Amino acid sequence: MISGQGALAPHHHPNGDFFLCDVFDVVPKSDLASMEHPLFSLATRPDRRILHYAHNDVEITVTPSVRGLATIHDKDILIFCISQLMAAVNAGRATSRRLVLKAHDLMVATNRETSGDAYRRLKDAFERLVGTRITTNVATGPKDDPIEVTTGFGLIESWEIVRKTRGGRMVSVAVTLSDWLYRAVLSKSVLTLSRDYFRLRKPLERRLYELARKHCGRQRSWQVSVETLLKKTGSNSPRRVFRKMIRDIIAADHLPDYQLVEEPGDIIRVTARDAVLEPGITPSPSPDALEAARALMPGMDVYALVADWQSYWQRKGQQRLRSVDAAFLGFVKARSET
Repeated sequence: MISGQGALAPHHHPNGDFFLCDVFDVVPKSDLASMEHPLFSLATRPDRRILHYAHNDVEITVTPSVRGLATIHDKDILIFCISQLMAAVNAGRATSRRLVLKAHDLMVATNRETSGDAYRRLKDAFERLVGTRITTNVATGPKDDPIEVTTGFGLIESWEIVRKTRGGRMVSVAVTLSDWLYRAVLSKSVLTLSRDYFRLRKPLERRLYELARKHCGRQRSWQVSVETLLKKTGSNSPRRVFRKMIRDIIAADHLPDYQLVEEPGDIIRVTARDAVLEPGITPSPSPDALEAARALMPGMDVYALVADWQSYWQRKGQQRLRSVDAAFLGFVKARSET
């Protein structure tokens, strides 16, 4: 169990939600480019700075609208859109840059409250996303035929309220993604995120999780200097203040899937926590889990249950599993109750 769980935001929809219908069965995913490079503001107040980022051969300029830069919390909308698109791609369904979403589904899936004020904040997030402009040479698309974008584009191209209540609250909304982001999805340049990502309160925590997820992918650890980490997070804090913020996050120790440690030489080491199974590796329950499954469904062929569960796991996008046994037994328990 991750220590410091109290610092995470609560589950706002604990009885619902993310796994009970098709839209919530979708695994949260983000595009690689925005995980690697700082495209979003970490500020909690309107941020109207023009951001410049250069690292190795990558150059990025992020220009705000009058409403300010899109924030790391605004990115929840893109994560939801990317996740829905990837589910459609994996299922062989037709896709387009324009998605029609239920606002309530989006907020539940990203662990947001569903109050009237929450709908207003959602509208503000759409405005910041459509107004923020990116100029970059980061390429997206297939690795054998990448496209280098050097012109400006928005994080989303447009959005509109398709249906609203009599009181004016949005019910469904249409979002048109940028061609740059859409190419990233079609080329499957995405990574799965922990669902607890949406429970991280601090913008810097979310950004650190993204970087950890991107760089620790299939390796167990990644080390980075505080200076480079400051640049890659996009934080506007002085190095001294940034180092203190990192130390506070290390002490809290509640990043999903990853642990941060400070090492000599102003180095931060990021290490993957145990028992996180990556996509592409077929999970196999332990002998103890097989015995527990036999107790749940006496008389059933337990190996047939394993095969059914593995097929289900593959159909659902081969999502990352923190506990193979818990996921398998949850499947068996649900089967036993039908």
